[in-house]
Amino acid sequence: MTTASAGSGATGSAEAGSARTPQSDVPTGRMAELLADGQAVFGIFSRHKTPEEGAELVANREPDFIFYSMETGPFDIPQMQAFMKGMFDNAGTEDTHPTALRIPPIRDGRDEAHERVAMGIEAGVDSIVFPHVETAEEAALAVEMMGDNGWPANPHGKLVNVLLIEDQVGVRNAREIVNTPGVSVVIPGPGDLSRAYNRDREATEKAIQTVLAACLEFDVPCGITAGVDDIAERLEQGFKMIIVTQADALSVGRRAAGR
Repeated sequence: MTTASAGSGATGSAEAGSARTPQSDVPTGRMAELLADGQAVFGIFSRHKTPEEGAELVANREPDFIFYSMETGPFDIPQMQAFMKGMFDNAGTEDTHPTALRIPPIRDGRDEAHERVAMGIEAGVDSIVFPHVETAEEAALAVEMMGDNGWPANPHGKLVNVLLIEDQVGVRNAREIVNTPGVSVVIPGPGDLSRAYNRDREATEKAIQTVLAACLEFDVPCGITAGVDDIAERLEQGFKMIIVTQADALSVGRRAAGR
């Protein structure tokens, strides 16, 4: 599989010219294009990471991207490429879904993070997800690692960086992280935040809302994981990237977002 065939292949369209982004600055990737247009973007987790699952997921046209995690376990790029080829081969006349790759945290090793980002981009992903971002310095490194094709640092860019705030220190630094130039999306991760706040639901939700408030203040898209029962509420609160585990939630979310 070539890296060209693994990517989404989407290009900017006339319909995507938005109030937020002049037509001349429309990004070249579908994820960035939708985000620049101010639309809600929906992704679904991959689970089995097989070509068969890739073929199954691309047959569903409701996701805007596939969330593929290699935060833990072996960092197996060939396995991801096989998964992406499964999507590409089954896409038919449709564009294949963009892939958002979650890598291990920057704090585990900056040189290793640089290498993993480069490998993911070379393999054809449209987005890199950086977990456990705690400081503006790490946010700036994430932006830098995306290179010259990163959106919105490059208004025409294709690559989307997604920063996950999942620790108490990250929440305390939320405004500085979100306000880092070139940040694409920031997500308060409910699962890890729940563990960080000792399963205190009220404290966890307060942390989530703290990150959302920073995103709304600085006009940076904010993401969240959600399901059928809370996806409409999260959209109403102002979240612009929703990641789900069950396909049923995609239909509910798209209707709530008017898509």
